[in-house]
Amino acid sequence: MLTIKCSRCKSKLYKYYKVGKGKVIKCHKSRIKKQFGIYRDNGNYKCKCGNIIGSDEDSYIKMNNKAFIYTGTKEG
Repeated sequence: MLTIKCSRCKSKLYKYYKVGKGKVIKCHKSRIKKQFGIYRDNGNYKCKCGNIIGSDEDSYIKMNNKAFIYTGTKEG
């Protein structure tokens, strides 16, 4: 389970169940377990500070790799 945080203000965005090795490039919406400070605006997902975290791609969020940090362990 990973905790995804904003790289600008360090606030928690959501808890995510990551499967497999590698970088967090896209987050499947079905694996997001709990949301904190993230909202959707014109097809983009943003933090409360206005930082654009990723874009909506139907069943997943395509992440901006410089916009977030994560803590926790990856499964797989």
